[in-house]
Amino acid sequence: MKINSDISRRVAIQTYTLPWAASPLAGIQLRTLEGGTGVAARATAIVQCAPGSRMASCTDDLGDEIVVLDGVLTDEFGSYGKGVYIKNPPGSSHACESASGCMLFVKRHHLEMEGNQRIVVDTAAMPWYQGLVGGLSVMPLSEFGTRHTALVRWAPGTRFNPHRHYGGEEIYVLDGVFEDEFGRYPAGSWLRSPHLSAHCPFSIEGCTILVKTGHLLQDEAAALS
Repeated sequence: MKINSDISRRVAIQTYTLPWAASPLAGIQLRTLEGGTGVAARATAIVQCAPGSRMASCTDDLGDEIVVLDGVLTDEFGSYGKGVYIKNPPGSSHACESASGCMLFVKRHHLEMEGNQRIVVDTAAMPWYQGLVGGLSVMPLSEFGTRHTALVRWAPGTRFNPHRHYGGEEIYVLDGVFEDEFGRYPAGSWLRSPHLSAHCPFSIEGCTILVKTGHLLQDEAAALS
């Protein structure tokens, strides 16, 4: 089963309105936002891990990216609390568990063009940098070629310039309310805008968003399966 697999279409979802679906792993539930629902499928999802849940060691042939939204995730390399960003490169192996439970934003099996460096960023401890307009702050997380992943913080009343997305843009709203001419997106919203789409974003209340750009080129992005 494929969900939102046409990357040429704009998608906006308030993820908290989606029902939880059981995964093949005990204690783990999913809200799949795009891609397939199988364990080995390329996908983007919100993942809820019950206290004591475990994921056996497996090799990520096409890697994954994880943001800890709540709780603590643990693997053989360490423990990661709320706000930690993890990028596991293609071919890496890791086993995960959560003693107290956690909630994650996960993109899996989509890094076939990426490098082989594992990246872990504790966003609570990293500096913010001035963005392109006043009121905008940026925290870079990862980049490779045209692809960039970052946190972007909007002060209340911030407005950005109209712009076009080469390679598309994907946003997950972590807190506050993000807006553009197409709608209003509170915390928990997920947006995917295709290659060469355009908008004029702003935030009246202020917000923090996770942003990934440059990864939705039609000639590079395989069909989500």
